[in-house]
Amino acid sequence: MKSSAELRQAFLDYFAEQGHTAVESSPLVPGNDPTLLFTNAGMVQFKDVFLGREQRPYTRAVTSQRCVRAGGKHNDLENVGYTARHHTFFEMLGNFSFGDYFKREAIGFAWAFLTERLQMPAERLWITVYQDDDEAARIWLDELGVDPSRFSRCGEKDNFWSMGETGPCGPCSEIFYDHGPAIPGGPPGSADEDGDRYVEIWNLVFMQYDRDAKGALHPLPRPSVDTGMGLERLAAVMQGVHSNYEIDLFQALIRAAAEVTGCADLTSKSLRVIADHIRSAAFLIIDGVTPGNEGRGYVQRRIIRRAIRHGYQLGQTEPFFWRLVEPLAAEMGDAYPELRERREHVERVLRTEEERFADTLEQGLRIFDEIVADLSGTEVPGHEVFRLYDTYGFPADLTADIARERGLTLDLAGFEHAMAAQKERARAASHFSAADVIELDVDGETDFTGYEGLVDQATVVACYRDGEPQDRLAAGEQGLLVLDVTPFYAEAGGQVGDRGTLTSETARFEVQDTQQQGGVICHIGRLTDGELSVGDRVDARVDCDRRRATALHHSATHLLHAALRQVLGDHVQQRGSLVGPDRLRFDFTHFEPVSREQLREIERLVNREIRENHTVETRIMGLEDAKASGAMALFGEKYADQVRVLRMGDFSVELCGGTHVRAVGDIGLFKIVAEAGISAGVRRVEAVAGDVALSWVEEEEARLARIAALVKGAANDADEKVANLVERSRRLEKELEQLKAKLASAAGSELTDSAVEIDGVKVLAARLDGVDPKSLRETLDQLKNKLGSGVVLLATESDGKVNLIAGVTKDLVGRFKAGDLVKAAAEKVGGRGGGRPDMAQAGGSDPAGIPAALDLAGDWVKERASAA
Repeated sequence: MKSSAELRQAFLDYFAEQGHTAVESSPLVPGNDPTLLFTNAGMVQFKDVFLGREQRPYTRAVTSQRCVRAGGKHNDLENVGYTARHHTFFEMLGNFSFGDYFKREAIGFAWAFLTERLQMPAERLWITVYQDDDEAARIWLDELGVDPSRFSRCGEKDNFWSMGETGPCGPCSEIFYDHGPAIPGGPPGSADEDGDRYVEIWNLVFMQYDRDAKGALHPLPRPSVDTGMGLERLAAVMQGVHSNYEIDLFQALIRAAAEVTGCADLTSKSLRVIADHIRSAAFLIIDGVTPGNEGRGYVQRRIIRRAIRHGYQLGQTEPFFWRLVEPLAAEMGDAYPELRERREHVERVLRTEEERFADTLEQGLRIFDEIVADLSGTEVPGHEVFRLYDTYGFPADLTADIARERGLTLDLAGFEHAMAAQKERARAASHFSAADVIELDVDGETDFTGYEGLVDQATVVACYRDGEPQDRLAAGEQGLLVLDVTPFYAEAGGQVGDRGTLTSETARFEVQDTQQQGGVICHIGRLTDGELSVGDRVDARVDCDRRRATALHHSATHLLHAALRQVLGDHVQQRGSLVGPDRLRFDFTHFEPVSREQLREIERLVNREIRENHTVETRIMGLEDAKASGAMALFGEKYADQVRVLRMGDFSVELCGGTHVRAVGDIGLFKIVAEAGISAGVRRVEAVAGDVALSWVEEEEARLARIAALVKGAANDADEKVANLVERSRRLEKELEQLKAKLASAAGSELTDSAVEIDGVKVLAARLDGVDPKSLRETLDQLKNKLGSGVVLLATESDGKVNLIAGVTKDLVGRFKAGDLVKAAAEKVGGRGGGRPDMAQAGGSDPAGIPAALDLAGDWVKERASAA
């Protein structure tokens, strides 16, 4: 029993035999802890159980939890490849007790599994306990008979665990494996414990206290157990190797990485980085994290780009990383079937990211080399690190990786300063609504009645003008009003705020926007007539036509979301939306443009559901009950304990607080009008619905009729006639190009006679107006061939723009550079340019300078011929 797969299964089987429920690994994106970037330990999915917020039908559990430590507080990214045991992705084996068994059973299970089931030599194990935990010490020493010489007590830093500064906490007991005296290092608790001889393989956490705000420890009524053992470390011990990268799972991936990169050295640090990073990158994609510029997506991008850069170091400049998904699925697909099921999707995402980064990698490395060449010390300036990040997409840790290989360090403080300055500029440029910049002083929350009706009676409870509280507003003044109740929907969830009127017997307030601050709804607008004071009663009327048009666009957005997932795959997740009365905009994760055929299918599905005309059902449910019912929650969104669930037949079930149609058929018609990418891995669909969609169709029909009239056809054959015209136009353009080329050739033949000889070098400088850039290049090649040996400079002018082209025959490129000549000539016409030593081009904006540009050719050749 030595393979990683066998060890994983042995652990799960052993604890199942001890009455534990085998629980599947939770996603790498925690669903119950917004403070965590990624799931980084086995206990994360059970956090609410330990805190008493959630009840499970079992009190004992066992898992093999996939974990990522590559961002936030727990970040091992920069160490991967340089150490024997650091990973961005690892599997944590764990057994848990929720108020069931405690120290005696947990310690007994661990000892029996290692020494009996795995037959690990007891004399190779070293045990630690918390310095004050006499109970655990007695169990190890007296009941299990552990050798006291292989036992130590450690302080709070090493052997006391806590969930945070307050809350559940307790002592730990750790089990170390002794690799033997051939490896440097001392036992835990000794002065040289940082050596590699003793490696921690299992940590048993005994949650028995609750720490209060003053730091005092109070016994928990139901003490619990949380353990964690790294599968990779266990496999290294069982397979008799010292480095995790030598175990079977990693060796298979390293061999695959060597094959796709062409690297023959299987001990290469770069191969270890690539083998580690394919695991984290692939599983993050499976769990919905696509490469991006923020949050989890940015960490994912850093991981992928670091792997690509190491492949580049090995000489692989073509996309390769995506090809490792198949061997990864072969190694881990049995334990995680989703890896096989979604392999093609993972490959597409990785390949797209590789191709995108390949365009900038070489340029970024060249810029880094230029920065290093000008260094006076060994520290790369922070502003240069920021330039590589901001301009070339190089994360700071990738730059640090490159720098470390060259014995350099980074000015990280300077980098953070540049980052902070950029964020401040972005904040200064941001637009805020009136509700954002006013600090409201209002007791309680506004009672929203807009689901039931669009008219209500209310009392003005607060009034603001120019950000300051007022007793009243006068006619003509802009302001913000807060009511005790309102039918006005405040902007949220992508849906724009309502407009309408607030009227009393003597006053009228035009609501131009509705925003919210906390639970307070703010009516922003202008008092057109009369005077309104705090305490006045008003009739609140929402613009019903605008609300109705907005609602049907919002309902259409839900259908669009469901259709996108059905056609493109369940990796599609919402990344933003805008719902208004005239259109909808929906941003979502996807790795490539949506094809025309896919857009047609998406549109067809939405319109099919509209024709089905299901009643739109809304229910208020507990969050967990809502998720259990199949309701889709938005990625990264924070929800209250009670949520509003919106159902449209069996096609769409989502959590949503917006306003919607009563029946899906009220939408009428749905049309997609645009699809585009807005950032890496994020696409945007724009669409219209209802009367707006009908107007869009009518406009398209009118446009088609106009096109048909222009081509003297009918609507049903306009496309064919346009295609014929386009083909004819292409044919005529080609014929025109051929004629221009002939004319240029003829002119070039005459020009060869005008070449002059300067210091033994033939020089030809001439103006050829009416010649396009392509024909100009062809003429240059012909002149060089006819001259046999010489320097040529040609100029042409069209619509006030100057084109220059210079050429040097092969026998003279060692003495004369076309790029230098065209650069000097371009200065005469107000331009710039460059190119290869044998051919270079430039543009300019001053046609009057053409004679001077051509005249300098002879002097330029003479000057360089004399210097040679």
